Amino acid sequence: MDRKLELVPVTEWGFFTLPRPMIIAGPCSAETKEQVMETAKGLSDLGIHVFRAGIWKPRTHPGCFEGMGTEGLRWLQQVKKEYGMKISCEVASEKHVYECLKFGVDMVWIGARTTANPFLVQEIADALRDTDIPILVKNPVNPDLDLWIGALERFNRAGHKKLGVIHRGFSTSQKIDYRNDPGWRIAIELRTRYPELPFFADPSHMGGDRKYLLELSQRALDLGLDGLMIESHCNPDVALSDAKQQLTPAGLKDMLGKIVVRDNDTDSIEYKENIDQLRAQIDVIDENLLFALGSRLSISKKIGHYKKDHNIAIIQSTRWESILSRMTEKGAQYGLSPEFVSAVFNAIHEESVRTQNEILSSREGD
Repeated sequence: MDRKLELVPVTEWGFFTLPRPMIIAGPCSAETKEQVMETAKGLSDLGIHVFRAGIWKPRTHPGCFEGMGTEGLRWLQQVKKEYGMKISCEVASEKHVYECLKFGVDMVWIGARTTANPFLVQEIADALRDTDIPILVKNPVNPDLDLWIGALERFNRAGHKKLGVIHRGFSTSQKIDYRNDPGWRIAIELRTRYPELPFFADPSHMGGDRKYLLELSQRALDLGLDGLMIESHCNPDVALSDAKQQLTPAGLKDMLGKIVVRDNDTDSIEYKENIDQLRAQIDVIDENLLFALGSRLSISKKIGHYKKDHNIAIIQSTRWESILSRMTEKGAQYGLSPEFVSAVFNAIHEESVRTQNEILSSREGD
């Protein structure tokens, strides 16, 4: 069971104002003072109050632009002074934390690679222990929900209650349109477990190309996420990092104007009555699904005992391939995608194999 998180509501952070959604924007990297200030002015004119910029950039290969370091923090400090914006950046070590605190950074976030390293997470949590600044935790590079939750727990145990998360998708070796696999199912699961947790999407890193920002942003908000962290640069074409995925402030204004923000609830009696009826129908169907799955597993156990009695291997690959092919074809008749059918039946198959393996490995008389 997940440990309950003690959280301060985002409305008490003093960061975000209406209208929704909450927006954090700024360049991938702080490159020059002129670039930072021009971008910040454009975003401030849009009414965006939280400015982001990369100060230290964790690059895959050495020799690439790895950020301006402490000098960039001076520029962020100037943004805060001139435009009254809250300033934020990524931290990946104890040293980064101390530098940020020295220059009055208002909020920090933990990058995907850092979230995947519990040692670094603990180091950062301890370095921030006596502060009250908000901390946003990006998902780990791999779709490991426990690792993501574990990072939040480490910060919470260190006394941090102004916590939120950023969903930026997951690294994948598969060929897809986006830079990262959105993996919305992981975000939905985390949202379900911790509905009070402030939840941002990072469509810039998820998409890897500005042409995908609108569709990914809309999807995130349709799923009920609270806000967006978007990379914006005064001249993206000459950016020193991630040029392709950044928007100008004007481009960001245009995109935000096209987004439809859904309400979380409504006072409409008609809506509430209809939605309650539909959900009641789903509850009945879910119970029937559980009954059917339990019945299927019961038969799988009988098959397991029969295989044991006749010394037969558990996995019959030809049989399974035939089932999966048939169910995928059948599923299409009910409007179910092949990917969904495959995921469901592979999960069922894995549980059947696990159960039969327990039967075959048990000894008589146990």
